[in-house]
Amino acid sequence: MSGCFYNDGLRFECQRCLYCCSSEPGYVYLTKDDILSASAEVGLPPAAFIEVYCRIIDYGTFSMVSLREKSNYDCVFLTADGCSIYRARPEQCRSYPFWPSVLQSRESWEAEGRSCPGIGRGGVISRKEIEERMRAHDPYLILKGRKVWEE
Repeated sequence: MSGCFYNDGLRFECQRCLYCCSSEPGYVYLTKDDILSASAEVGLPPAAFIEVYCRIIDYGTFSMVSLREKSNYDCVFLTADGCSIYRARPEQCRSYPFWPSVLQSRESWEAEGRSCPGIGRGGVISRKEIEERMRAHDPYLILKGRKVWEE
């Protein structure tokens, strides 16, 4: 990746516009650690947290756990003041916009920048930090059986 378009880093600073948390349908896939942190933040055991705040996305041979959305496509934890579980927000949220799909090419980065006002602003995020954030985006909880969580 020595010739990748973000070799010298990329500018990003969250503008707290909340667009990435609202307005469009999508998935916020969770890792096991995400579930443990968020369930502790809201004071529920993991299985109850999943039942109340999550949905299971079935991909045929496997399933994944995602946060629910409100009817307007806002994240279930989005309030007028922002994320109600911000300290325990999922890794997918922490790593945005440094997702593999957004970093496929300069064009995909610039396309994301048309809806994210933080792209191109603020300090430079180094290539090393970008790649660490991308790696953190990988370990989602993959469900191969029917049982979602065992206490």
